[in-house]
Amino acid sequence: MAKRTIVALPGDGIGAVVLKQAVRVLDAAGFDADYVYGDIGWDFWCREGNPLPQRTIDLIAEHKIALFGAITSKPKDDAAAELSPALQGKGFTYSSPIVGLRQHFGLDICVRPCRSYKGNPLNFIRRDKDGNPEEPMVDVVIFRQNTEGLYGGVEWSNPPQQVYDALMTHPKFRENFGWCPKEELAVSTRIFTKKYTERIVRAAFEHAMKFGYKSVTVCEKPNVIRETSGLMWKIAKEMQKNEFPAIQLRNTNIDAQMMWLTKNPEDYGVIVAGNMFGDIASDAFAGLIGGLGFACSAQFSEDGIGVFEPTHGSAPKYAGYEVPIVNPVAMIESACMMLDYLDEKETATRIRMAIAEVIEEGKVKTYDMMKMTGKPEVVTMGAASTIQMTDAIISHLK
Repeated sequence: MAKRTIVALPGDGIGAVVLKQAVRVLDAAGFDADYVYGDIGWDFWCREGNPLPQRTIDLIAEHKIALFGAITSKPKDDAAAELSPALQGKGFTYSSPIVGLRQHFGLDICVRPCRSYKGNPLNFIRRDKDGNPEEPMVDVVIFRQNTEGLYGGVEWSNPPQQVYDALMTHPKFRENFGWCPKEELAVSTRIFTKKYTERIVRAAFEHAMKFGYKSVTVCEKPNVIRETSGLMWKIAKEMQKNEFPAIQLRNTNIDAQMMWLTKNPEDYGVIVAGNMFGDIASDAFAGLIGGLGFACSAQFSEDGIGVFEPTHGSAPKYAGYEVPIVNPVAMIESACMMLDYLDEKETATRIRMAIAEVIEEGKVKTYDMMKMTGKPEVVTMGAASTIQMTDAIISHLK
């Protein structure tokens, strides 16, 4: 097999730190690849007025696979204030580069596994009927529609007159918002299309069938958001009936799901949702398995482009520590998802087994696993550094 080329996107803050460690693990596991580094993130916004330069888009278009660290993203006014003085007032507007990647390449399917590691001191614990502590093992995979919904980017402050006039044709808008001056309105849209709703729902069912999950849960709010959430629920019912009758179909509202996940998280298998609710559900389930230090993700397009990244942010305050302390597991797990996608499943399995052995052994723990505040001195108090945790994982590779 020809050597693969992976586009490495360090991004901002701790992104570069954890990406470097993931590449170390991939190398140690025998994954044969060349890494070409792409420019993305806050520095390029400040210097060039574009956090996602065309040269980076071209790299991903050529090589199809990207391993991504993390980005810093700030509100519009803060972003404008940090733009280079030479670019001020020239019409540059900040938008998230990861959202830009999703929209440009049509990365509409986002997959976020949330699985417990045995022995992780951060795992969710509850009490049984007799008051004794019990630790349910969580194994949930969230399918999040990535390009539509509230993250579609169709929004306005002081909307154009034609948009305002169109909104005024809706009786609910006239009744509830007709009193508000146009210049005092901010409007965000939530758009679902049948094509891409069907794609994410089908992907969820196919994953459940392939990996033996018994249920698919639609986590939306169709009793209130009737048109968009209702579309996903309608499609899921028809698809389950006609194509996947062996998979149980469930329907939970996002608010109720947030309650139920701390009561019986082991009852859920595959969850599918729109963009915002999928984001909420995946972070909530990640909290049951140890937090964002253990939360990985992958996103795919129709034409075979894949981007793999941890779901944590850039945590810029940690990036400057002389000894890095952040947990690299989420980034390494994201690299394993990349290996799965590239049909390097044996290598992915060996890495996951190494992670599991380190965590169950319990001798090496990052500061979050020791429930410490993330300060530089944690490495003098017994917490493993980012590099030490990576070293331990490499040492357990079979």
